[in-house]
Amino acid sequence: MNITNNNIDSGKAFDWGKTSADYARFRDIYPQEFYDKIINRQLCISGQSVLDVGTGTGVLPRNMYRFGAKWIGTDISENQIRQAEILSEGMNIHYYTLPTEAIDFPDESFDVITACQCFFYFDHVQVTPRFYRMMKPDGRILVLYMAWLPFEDRIAGASEALVLKYNPQWSGAGETIRPIDIPDCYQEKFELVYHEEYPLKVHFTRESWNGRMKACRGIGASLTEQEILTWEQEHMTLLNEIAPAEFDILHYAAIAELKKKDVI
Repeated sequence: MNITNNNIDSGKAFDWGKTSADYARFRDIYPQEFYDKIINRQLCISGQSVLDVGTGTGVLPRNMYRFGAKWIGTDISENQIRQAEILSEGMNIHYYTLPTEAIDFPDESFDVITACQCFFYFDHVQVTPRFYRMMKPDGRILVLYMAWLPFEDRIAGASEALVLKYNPQWSGAGETIRPIDIPDCYQEKFELVYHEEYPLKVHFTRESWNGRMKACRGIGASLTEQEILTWEQEHMTLLNEIAPAEFDILHYAAIAELKKKDVI
């Protein structure tokens, strides 16, 4: 399903379904520290019901399933949901293909609603009242994000420059450590109770880093097959020149926790 948003990639269409196979293989990369931050907030644990919006291939539900929460995942892409179901075999996780703006679970269904790597895609004016209605009293929205740091990591910077060579409209470049932006429309119904931003290293091989970059919005989700093939050939040549067989890429992660207000 093609998505266009004038605030993302200057309106260039992208479709996560095009890159679902690579996404499933190469984007399950969050280190344990990333999940520990969630557990330390006493969220997504036993006794809680969690809705993961924009779940993609179900990375968050699958990796946190062992902590005992009951999970539902939703995503706009049918291909992403199909991969999530395959990778979640044997786990009691329910997945649905639908956009976040159309989610309509019963009132007070969830203790936590998570949004990992996807929060900025939503029409927040539409989703804010839906989130509020579906959350239990004292419920939490947990927004999560992780990105490489191109100005601080030489390999990441070189790979990012190559993405921009093939897709100059890509707006995912130039990340620096910063808090997650929470739109003003949340202020009436939710309170920001916690946020944290921290650096962390993620380990890759040349193949897995190439796969990670290929599965980004600027390449696999938006370019033609021929463009992707040509980019990949050039990227692997670049990595063979500048990167050892295995290496760490410096990233940062960010977390924002919003608490449901008692609004009359």
